[in-house]
Amino acid sequence: MTMNRDDLGLYSGYGLFINGHWRAATGGETREVIDPTNEEVIGHIPVATRLDIEEAVNAADAAFRTWRHTSPWERSVLLHRTASIMRERIEENARLMSSETGKPLAQSRGELNDAADQFDWYAGETQRIYGHTFQARVPEVRMQVRYEPVGVVAAFSAWNFPALLPSRKIAAALGAGCCVVVKPASEAAGSCMAVIQALHDAGMPAGTVNLVTGDSGFISEVLVGSPKISKITLTGSTSVGRKMLHLAAEGIKRVSMELGGHAPVLIFEDADVEAAAEQCARFKYRNCGQVCASPSRFFVHESVYARFVDKFGEIARSLKVGPGLAADTDVGPMANRRGLLHAQSLIADALDHGARLIAGGARPEGLGTKGYYLSPTALADVPQSARIMHDEPFAPVAPIAPFSNFDEAISLANATPYGLASYLFTRSLKTATMASEAIEAGMVGINVGIIATEHVPFGGVKQSGLGREGSRHGMDEYLEMKYLCMGDILK
Repeated sequence: MTMNRDDLGLYSGYGLFINGHWRAATGGETREVIDPTNEEVIGHIPVATRLDIEEAVNAADAAFRTWRHTSPWERSVLLHRTASIMRERIEENARLMSSETGKPLAQSRGELNDAADQFDWYAGETQRIYGHTFQARVPEVRMQVRYEPVGVVAAFSAWNFPALLPSRKIAAALGAGCCVVVKPASEAAGSCMAVIQALHDAGMPAGTVNLVTGDSGFISEVLVGSPKISKITLTGSTSVGRKMLHLAAEGIKRVSMELGGHAPVLIFEDADVEAAAEQCARFKYRNCGQVCASPSRFFVHESVYARFVDKFGEIARSLKVGPGLAADTDVGPMANRRGLLHAQSLIADALDHGARLIAGGARPEGLGTKGYYLSPTALADVPQSARIMHDEPFAPVAPIAPFSNFDEAISLANATPYGLASYLFTRSLKTATMASEAIEAGMVGINVGIIATEHVPFGGVKQSGLGREGSRHGMDEYLEMKYLCMGDILK
């Protein structure tokens, strides 16, 4: 069943991608996609049936029998070619991404370039899957370890980075010799579809990568329950991660999970306070605060607290809010209504607990009544009893509170079940060393606010996830270790 190019609006020519072809769902059902800038319908995506999902899995399973034996050099060429095609299409795909997410165009362009970087990086890592040998106790025995692809991968991605997140999974999996069925977020499936199109145009064999859209819970149950799926990779909330782990446990599937975060930021008394405040504010409000590794809870030494609060509020108030497609927009709308309502409830709760509003807190003026807009919001003097100090806001809302000494700062930083990213600002190597070792997090940024890139490990501890993406360690998530012990081979 082929797609009529007029059926899906913004997503014309896309749909489900199964065994090398775009097509509609067998049941014909579609789901609306809403523009977060005006709440209008901008397109429809197919709702996959059980038959569609099983066909995608079967296609990936069949392709795996050949792809796993394809030369790493050939796999590398195809990944590099995909990256090149993605870069050629950055402008058109950036407009698609900004349309479905509300993300400012400059940020969409940046994300698409970062997504292409994933394919280039893993193209190189594909050629560096090394085994190793052991010295046996006796001379006639040989011992070695080799690495083999784990099998067919079910990849679940999120809407906040709709091209980067699936690219990070797909590139590593294909490079390792696995095949993939990807389920993108319904809010922004088009950006992932554009990645799949680039893979197809690069010459990726049919079945190596497939895409299904529709009901997340249903697709999860069918995919994870399939005996042909060997590996689950998820980027999503901690609550979704728990459900996925339960599903995966039934089949004892390998999992990697990049889950929620609530990153603490520690501003010590010797920091460059104004520079730290400006950097923190700009990074906090990137992608409207909808970043799992975003600076999220700000703890500032009492001696520099007032200066930090003043500067942070100044930057927050200076940012231009508007549609993502507008050239002068710094902060777009939130991606959906539920996120906006959650943010508003956290602000109200913090104020009820005695917090002081220093910026934002409401819908910006001049944008009408439609769209999921919230001004960059900063709250000072937020007590630990406020919900926002424990619940991930995933929104342009920054709670700030003082601390008096090092031990208190570390205690505040570690006071949530999350442990994804963390940040600290200090000129002291001693303080930086002690704090980075004491903070319970998978990643620590020291005097920097953006720490993720394709060649470093991305992931967390505690309830922020399992495993790592990016770097050579990201490839390991898609490889099985096989030990070989060979005797009597010299006789």
